[in-house]
Amino acid sequence: MATGNGSVTVIRGGRVLDCRSHRAEPVDILVEGMRIRELGPPGLAAPEGAGEVDATGGLLMPGLVNAHTHGHGSLGKGMGDRWSLELLLNAGPWISGRRTLDDKYLAAKLNAAEMVRKGCTAAYDLYFEFPAPTHDGIDAVARGYADVGARAVVAPMMADHTLFEAIPGLMQALPEDLRARVDDLKLAPAEQTIEACRAILRGWSHDRDQVRLALAPTIPLHCSDEFIVACRNLAAEYQVGLHMHLAESKVQAVSAIKRYGKTLTAHLAELDFLGPSFTAAHGVWLDAEDIARLADAGSSMAHNPGSNLRLGSGISPVRAMLDRGFNVGIGTDGSNCSDNQNMFDAMRIAAFVSRVVSPEYTTWLETADVIDMATVGSAEALGLGDRIGRLEPGYYADIVFLDLTNMNFVPFNDPTNQIVFCEDSSAVKSVMIGGRMILDDGRFTTFDYLKMLADVEVAVDRLRSATADMRELSVKLEDVVGSYCVGLTRQPYHINRWCGQA
Repeated sequence: MATGNGSVTVIRGGRVLDCRSHRAEPVDILVEGMRIRELGPPGLAAPEGAGEVDATGGLLMPGLVNAHTHGHGSLGKGMGDRWSLELLLNAGPWISGRRTLDDKYLAAKLNAAEMVRKGCTAAYDLYFEFPAPTHDGIDAVARGYADVGARAVVAPMMADHTLFEAIPGLMQALPEDLRARVDDLKLAPAEQTIEACRAILRGWSHDRDQVRLALAPTIPLHCSDEFIVACRNLAAEYQVGLHMHLAESKVQAVSAIKRYGKTLTAHLAELDFLGPSFTAAHGVWLDAEDIARLADAGSSMAHNPGSNLRLGSGISPVRAMLDRGFNVGIGTDGSNCSDNQNMFDAMRIAAFVSRVVSPEYTTWLETADVIDMATVGSAEALGLGDRIGRLEPGYYADIVFLDLTNMNFVPFNDPTNQIVFCEDSSAVKSVMIGGRMILDDGRFTTFDYLKMLADVEVAVDRLRSATADMRELSVKLEDVVGSYCVGLTRQPYHINRWCGQA
């Protein structure tokens, strides 16, 4: 595929997706600098000397936007099998621990590269560092995304309580010898973490159009009220977004009643945490009142159907969210809990799981709904709804080129349905971000892909040895954590989000 070299480029010969009409008509696109200037019929006039991109035989769609991922998880693909959310968190020090700055950079770079290769151009990355975020660490994450050429909202993921302090009674359920070892895993005090984030926000030097910051107090139960309020205030001071895992598992839902006497969402509302700059993740165990609170506050939801199934968390009530006017995006979650960064995979699962909660087919997600969620909805969740997620004049030229000769589109019957039901990312041929071809005919143009692969193998081999003691501890804790949390899930709750249970 030939690429334009000047500040103006015209893309010719492609068919542009209109997901709502289920059509893809031949359209030329004029790109000026980083943005789309005009769309028009084939032969669209372009300034003299404009570069050209030949998109013949291609289906063009907006870059997919990942509403929820974890860059640190990219080095943890396929680790663990029958892990619930709580067992994943128990394994966290093992699968994500002992990272150097180079490891943090490499993990973010791998995460970004996989997303771009699979048609995703922007992501909300909740990146975790132990015991607290650092300026150098988050800077390394930003460099990883920038060196690939992807967009990201990077949110340091943080807490001031560990899993064992967050779940009522869990610490007390541990054998005494294990309790002492777990006690050594304490996170940094709230004040220290807040000051670290303030320093990161104050000293941010990256292009905010490419990589910007947000804050991610990880889970309400893992954060003291004082910490949650401090994050809220700091985000308001620097005008950045907030992102938090909310009501992801029944363990969290039941624990909220025990700790707060109310749902997690109701508790956050009392802390004045909800608002237009807030994106919640998962939302599996939200009830109707929770959904109303979030929708009325103008918040967004990152729907992660793949990890919700992988971790056995349940099925999120997305139809109820959409019907209530709640903005919903789609995410992959981290590769350590959903095993890939494939937004096409996430879209397909999102469509399918909507169909096993009711026989009333008119409530199922339509394929156009799903594409809108993975583009427009996710862009809004990132706080970038006015500049990405659409192929329209004034928006960034973040464009995915799908090969219509790929078997997924043969025969070419319905572009909207085939993107959701058939496409698995194998038809992604090229990816443009901000008018720049980042993936050109299957090849990355911004970095040495083979060197990155070699670097990953070296890093993972070293980390496997460096975290061997943490793995041993995690395995010893697994039965206690697992059985205790299963016990919590057997306690009554006023809604059920598991399929197949009476």
